[in-house]
Amino acid sequence: MFRRHVIKELSAYAHGELSAEESQQVSAHLLQCDACRMEFDEIKLGIRFAESLPPRPAPPSLWDGIESALVKNPAPAPSSASIIPSQPSWLAWLTTPHRVTAYCTLLVAVGSLCVWWFYQRPARAAWEVARIEGTPTIDSDRMDSTGRLAIGEWLETDEASRAKIKVANIGQVEIDPLSRVRLVETRPAEHRLELERGKLHALIWAPPRLFFVDTPSAVAADLGCAYTLEVDDRGRGLLHVTSGWVALETPNRESVVPAGGACMTQPGTGPGTPFFEDASETFVKALAEFDFEKDAIDALNIVLAESRARDTLTLWHLLSRVSDENRARVYGRLAALAPPADGITREGVMKLDKEMLSRWKDQLEITWAEESIPAARKVWRDVWK
Repeated sequence: MFRRHVIKELSAYAHGELSAEESQQVSAHLLQCDACRMEFDEIKLGIRFAESLPPRPAPPSLWDGIESALVKNPAPAPSSASIIPSQPSWLAWLTTPHRVTAYCTLLVAVGSLCVWWFYQRPARAAWEVARIEGTPTIDSDRMDSTGRLAIGEWLETDEASRAKIKVANIGQVEIDPLSRVRLVETRPAEHRLELERGKLHALIWAPPRLFFVDTPSAVAADLGCAYTLEVDDRGRGLLHVTSGWVALETPNRESVVPAGGACMTQPGTGPGTPFFEDASETFVKALAEFDFEKDAIDALNIVLAESRARDTLTLWHLLSRVSDENRARVYGRLAALAPPADGITREGVMKLDKEMLSRWKDQLEITWAEESIPAARKVWRDVWK
C-alpha cells in the first residue's frame, strides 16, 4: 500500500479518520517522502488557520435564503399538441431553471455549513488509558481496567502503578510509577502532554512535530521516534532516545537528539548539550558542568580533549553555545574529527552561517547513526542523579 504517494489520504489522516493500520502506513510513508511531507505541512497549516478562526453561529438570513429557495412553484402542464414525448413529471419539476438555481444555492449553503462545522467542532477531547498494574488515578478518581483522559485532566501513578495512554491515532505512551501527566491538547495538527514529574516511554509513528511533551524546563518535540523522558522533583529533565530523533526546545535554545543519544535539561537553562550514552564518564561529567555551572572553561577543555569522532554531535551543538574565542577551539576540534565538505568554510562557521551549519550537520549525521555500543555503566544517569 502507498508505494508512491499518500496525498489523497493526508486530510483523512490529519483528522484521525483512518484505521490504526492505515495511519501507521501513512506515517511510515511520510517519514521518507519529502513531497508528501510538504503537502502534509500545508494541510496542518490550513488546519491551524481554520482552528484560529473565532466561532460564529450561522446567520439567520442564511436559513431564510434557503427556505425562500425551496418555495414550491407549480410546473407548467405539458402541451397536449406537442409531438415530443413529455418528460416524467418528476424530472420536469426538478429541471426547471428556478429550481436548479435553488438547488445550487442550497448545496453551496449546506457545503458552507459543513465546512464551518468540521473545523469548529471539538477534536477528540479524550485519550484512552489502560491500567497496566496498580491503581492509577485520573483527576484523583481510581481507574478501572480502562479509562479516558480528557483535556486538562491529570493521570497519576503511585509507587506500584503503571498505565498506558493511546495517543489519538499516532502512538502510545507508557507511564511509570510515581508520575504525573496531563493532557494539554489533542487536535489534528497537534497532540500535547505535560509531564510534571516521573517517567514516560513514548512510541510515536507520526510525522515530525505532531506530538509534544511539556516539562518544567523544555518541550520535547517528537520527530518520529521512540524515547524515554524523565522529570525529577526539582523540574530537571533527562531524555534518552531509542529510535528516530527528538528535539528539546525552549524559545532560545534547541537540542536535537538522535537514537542512542541523551540530553539533560534544567529549569532556567533549558536543554543542555546532547551526547551519546556510550561517551566516557569524564566527558559526560565535564559536559554537565559546562552546561549548568558558571565559569566552566576547564570543563570545556575536558570535553574537547575527550571527544571522539561520534562526539561531533556534542561539538556541533557547542558551536552556537560558546564565545567567539571558544568557538574557534570547538571548530578546530570538530574539523579535526570530521573535516567539513567543500563549501563549508571556517569563516562561515565562525559567523554561524545557518546554511553551512546545516550542511555540516547533514554530513555528520552519518557517524551519529552508527549503532551505539552499550556502556558498562550508564554514566549519564549517575551524573543526572
